[in-house]
Amino acid sequence: MKKNDSKRPSQFLRLAHAACADYGLLDSGGGRKLERFGAYRFVRPEAQALWKPALADEVWAEADGEFVLFEGQKGALEGGWRLKAPLPERWLMQCAGLRFWVQPTPYRHMGVFPEQAAQWDWLRERITHAGRLIRVLNLFAYTGGATLAAAAAAAQVTHVDAARNTVAWARENALLSDLAQRPIRWIVDDALKFVQREGRRGQKYDVILLDPPPFGHGPRGEVWKFDKSLPLLLEACRGLWSAQPLALILTAYSAQSSPQKLYAAISELMAAHGGLVEAGTLVTYEQSAGRALTGAMFARWSA
Repeated sequence: MKKNDSKRPSQFLRLAHAACADYGLLDSGGGRKLERFGAYRFVRPEAQALWKPALADEVWAEADGEFVLFEGQKGALEGGWRLKAPLPERWLMQCAGLRFWVQPTPYRHMGVFPEQAAQWDWLRERITHAGRLIRVLNLFAYTGGATLAAAAAAAQVTHVDAARNTVAWARENALLSDLAQRPIRWIVDDALKFVQREGRRGQKYDVILLDPPPFGHGPRGEVWKFDKSLPLLLEACRGLWSAQPLALILTAYSAQSSPQKLYAAISELMAAHGGLVEAGTLVTYEQSAGRALTGAMFARWSA
């Protein structure tokens, strides 16, 4: 046996959600995917879909909108929505027992990532069975899916995102999900700077959630680059653990990452705490032909 083989997982997990009745991956192919968000259907780019669509062109043509990629003035790839009228500005969607406002955004997202529902269930189960008050730090928290899942399990949550309008959106989702009165701190800040300040203040958490983008900016122009910034953030998180850490989830959408890399990073970070490290992909299966699309990579630790 080679050195450190005992620390390598025998297999990586492939997690598929099954709790989003208002979402469906209807079909994919030709570099695109056809999805349903509530009562509306949309076509978005999908680099993984190298095969042919299973559904007829007429079915795709009935979509309520499509995010189209094109070459910009400087040669960079850009994109924008082509929407059919009339469409509401936003509408309600339910996923994993939670309620969200969804709408087409300039970044091709709809405001909710249904593939994350499998992680929300895993998180709720651990918080519920902990038998004590759990403090959760959710970084890059976006519109609040994990925040709401943790709050629904009676955790005390600190929700951090760099975009003020996104934090406002998350607060509206908490109201929709009847969780507005739960102990949630809503913070607009750069993730790394906030974690460093929390360390100096002596704040401690039982659960840390990280869902960083490949690239981004903080509210004061701070630059986030996944490969360079993530190691600094993980090191800063090391000092935030409580005396009884419970769980950690790291999700990555960056093409520069892999489940193996995330597994190694989390294994090193949590080595002093024992427990179990798992890694893998979050997938969604088509309703048309049953093919799987990977939504994200992840590594997670549990006590």
